[in-house]
Amino acid sequence: MGVLFDECAEHRIGTRVHLDRPFDIDTGGRTPYTLPRLAALVREAAGWLAAAGAGPGDRVAIVKDNHWDYDLLACAAVRVGAVPAQLSAHLPGEVLRTLLARLSPALLVTTAHLLERGRKEGADPAATARATLVLDEAVPGTLSLDDVRGHTAPGPHRRHDDEPLVIHHTSGTTGVPKLVVHSTRTIIGNLARPESVRLPWIGLRRDDILVNASAFAHGRTFCWTASALCQNPAEISIITTQDPHLADPVLRAHPPTVLEALPASFVRFQPLTEGLDNPFRRVRMVISTYDAVHPPTVRAYLRASRHRRPVWMEGWGQTETGPLTFRFHTRNSARKAAGGTGTRNLGHPVPVKTRLRVVDPGTFRPLPRGRAGLVLVRTAACALDYVAETERWAAKRHGTWWNTGDIGARNRDGSIELLDREVDRTPQLSCLRTEDLLETRLPQALECVVLAEPDRDPLPVVVTADGLLDHDRWKQAVRDLPPLREPVALTWDEVPRTGTGKVRRADLLHRLTGRTETYGSGRWT
Repeated sequence: MGVLFDECAEHRIGTRVHLDRPFDIDTGGRTPYTLPRLAALVREAAGWLAAAGAGPGDRVAIVKDNHWDYDLLACAAVRVGAVPAQLSAHLPGEVLRTLLARLSPALLVTTAHLLERGRKEGADPAATARATLVLDEAVPGTLSLDDVRGHTAPGPHRRHDDEPLVIHHTSGTTGVPKLVVHSTRTIIGNLARPESVRLPWIGLRRDDILVNASAFAHGRTFCWTASALCQNPAEISIITTQDPHLADPVLRAHPPTVLEALPASFVRFQPLTEGLDNPFRRVRMVISTYDAVHPPTVRAYLRASRHRRPVWMEGWGQTETGPLTFRFHTRNSARKAAGGTGTRNLGHPVPVKTRLRVVDPGTFRPLPRGRAGLVLVRTAACALDYVAETERWAAKRHGTWWNTGDIGARNRDGSIELLDREVDRTPQLSCLRTEDLLETRLPQALECVVLAEPDRDPLPVVVTADGLLDHDRWKQAVRDLPPLREPVALTWDEVPRTGTGKVRRADLLHRLTGRTETYGSGRWT
């Protein structure tokens, strides 16, 4: 990864890159890029990191505003032999301080406003690092870009395929995220390399315009950076915002044929799907990872496309393992999902790469098909460890199997039906299935969340544009469902979220009820 952009430039890969705003690490204010210019920027950044004291074996923590230059900085750190740790700027101050303390980085790369925010919250991010490099302005006691600019990058440092390459954190929906350590073999050899194969129908084509609206601190985009560039699409457009008004001009200037985004971004951009001139009319494939996507959203994007047979490819996986299963939705299957089948069937295990097993949570004995239990997986892409939490890592290993902490069932055809996170489950119903149904029946809902508590009926939360809910429609929507409490209606911004837009369910439950207890054990979060 340290020489990825150099090699792409040497092979004359002609992909043109367009940004919705300039990189935080490039003061030139550019938004269009060629791969040779990106390669030069990575080499330049490697010189900064080396000048700031980062070298082989050191950890370099990166915390900044959301942009693809997270991955450029990570490649620069890899180039000098360091191990980048990409941390989301959306992390609460105390959580960020905890993760930085676990990392003990030789260098923290951040921005002035994030330093200021942490210090106001009483959790100075710079306190745990040997040195701090501030990207945007001079801050006393830290290094600025002026202090390190102009230093020549050392030659690329090579490491063994099984040594730590990069660190990413999990979503953190249920508490402090884990810091996941991946090697070259796991995240590049077993994840990015297979994805970079140009497969018929679903592989990237040389005339594709690929748009990615993601959270670039997370492991998916590090892997995507390698695989997408190797397939040489005509254009790549980067969107860093979830605001549809800011994203719309970029989407119209570079109308995607392949679209990848966060589930939360799909929800926020959904109003743009309406109308004949919508910016998604050329889309032939949509790629969704990270979290559940409910039927109305899938249906809206497939309906917006003017392609003869657009597909929605949904992948289920974890930071620790990468993708485990995949499924394709078509217009026809999306209509069936809207009719009540939902989108909880996540398809089949990745061929050759992944095996799945459903076991009893108490005994860990395998369960027959159709019975719900804990989902265990076996994959060569499984990460190496959790930073400073090796015992927690070991508790989730069962011989050669990895405990996902998800509750699911194996269908007769071998596909997986995902029901809930173990910590979020309730005996009355599947929260995810219920959310599918509610979103289908409540057109005004941007999102529905069902929260489970011990000894109480589940608490539904309905997210709408104005925080209001028509109670007659609500009564009609829940007419045939198990008992639920009276719904809480909130706006999008009133819901606590992770950097990928996932709902922090434990935090939301505490805000609404003052309680944090869940029905599930939470032993495998």
